[in-house]
Amino acid sequence: MLPPLTPADDLSTNRPGESLRDLLATSGPGLIERVVSRLLRRPSEWHPWRQGLAGERRVGAELDRLARRGWRVLHSIPLAKGVDVDHLLIGPGGVFSINTKHHHDKTVWVGDDAVKVNHGKPAPYARKSRAEAKRVVRVLEHYCGFPVQVEPVLVFVGVTDLKVVATQLSVRVYQERQVAALAPLSGVLTAEQVEQVYSVARHRQAWSKA
Repeated sequence: MLPPLTPADDLSTNRPGESLRDLLATSGPGLIERVVSRLLRRPSEWHPWRQGLAGERRVGAELDRLARRGWRVLHSIPLAKGVDVDHLLIGPGGVFSINTKHHHDKTVWVGDDAVKVNHGKPAPYARKSRAEAKRVVRVLEHYCGFPVQVEPVLVFVGVTDLKVVATQLSVRVYQERQVAALAPLSGVLTAEQVEQVYSVARHRQAWSKA
């Protein structure tokens, strides 16, 4: 059993990219460094973090629109070892663990286990998304007491072209505006189960050892 939910443990107040925002606020560059980098048009080591934050904000805004269709959304769920789930979507169509990748003006190819950006070296995005979904399953089933299916999702932001191999069936792959395709899904969770899963997922302590 989880203890009573307190404001400090309530993840429903997290904004998209909360973890990245906190990291940039505490360890990121100061004002002078940011101004100099902008004036010189010189990317800093923190550029990928800021780009990631922008991507999570854009995807978060798209997901928040699904609330009127009976879906619940949580952002930036902290897991053990300093990682997090970018977004968790919970609704009548099930539970979706969503990983956001911002690759502005890049082409993306998604294979069964790897992703190539601009035909570069393979990145294990798909494999990591499946592993993340399994971690979410363990937490939710432990506290909910009934089977919870969690589908991994990769959402790419700002890409110019997205190709997915026909055999890629284990991870859903979208561009940010395409996540609305999840809205009409139903028949997986009852309204009562949606609320039960959401009440567990929003509790920070549920994820402390995930």
